[in-house]
Amino acid sequence: MAQNLFDLTGKVALVTGANSGLGFGFAEGLARAGSDIILWGRRAEANERAAEKLRPMGVKVRCDTIDVTDEEAIVSGVDAALKDMGKIDTVIANAGIASQTPFIEMDSGTYHHLINVNQHGAVFTAREVAKHMVDQGNGGSIIFCGSGSIFQGVPTMTHYGAAKGALAALAKGIAVELGPHAIRCNVIAPGFIITEMTMADAETGKMIADAVAAKAPLGRAGMPDDLWGAAVYLASDLSRYHTGDTLIIDGGKIISN
Repeated sequence: MAQNLFDLTGKVALVTGANSGLGFGFAEGLARAGSDIILWGRRAEANERAAEKLRPMGVKVRCDTIDVTDEEAIVSGVDAALKDMGKIDTVIANAGIASQTPFIEMDSGTYHHLINVNQHGAVFTAREVAKHMVDQGNGGSIIFCGSGSIFQGVPTMTHYGAAKGALAALAKGIAVELGPHAIRCNVIAPGFIITEMTMADAETGKMIADAVAAKAPLGRAGMPDDLWGAAVYLASDLSRYHTGDTLIIDGGKIISN
């Protein structure tokens, strides 16, 4: 009899920034594989709309309105989720923002706001879930949403690349420190993915998508469901010996001249 080796039934995953875009893509992929979902986002109505799309898949979905720049909210949010769901096996620290500012014009407010969301929010979310995973004693999977900007400079987005690069380094440290507890930590680094955020300016978004399609060996920009496989794999027990790594999901663009 055939067996679904990637079945996540019985697992619980926390996904931050999960009511739209990449975050919802990650949550949907995990839910389709059978994982229950803890969905975090800053907009309660958007959270509930996202949850209603996931519940027909037969999984339990909990929504929490959490701003990941608020450390106390993260701490209380993880605690409340654990009381309701019983455990957390996977966390995808995805919540993030993007902005474009020439480096020599960057002010401290712009820089610190992006770092607080993209880097500090991920750090403290992972920390709180890791505490539970250590106490739980069954290991777990910590996943950071990275970016191709880890590997290539992107003009006007140096602050974004700095935050995502920090997460790649953080993942290695966590992998080494928490490996003895069977906790693994990896990064998913998407290329250009067509989402509400990347297409907010339709003209610019199409221009970028077309440029990516022209360069990527697979001939197109990415969609959120292109990330399902990586997320499900890293949440599954099949990745139990895979840690400290960055999975690049960009249609091959980074390897193309």
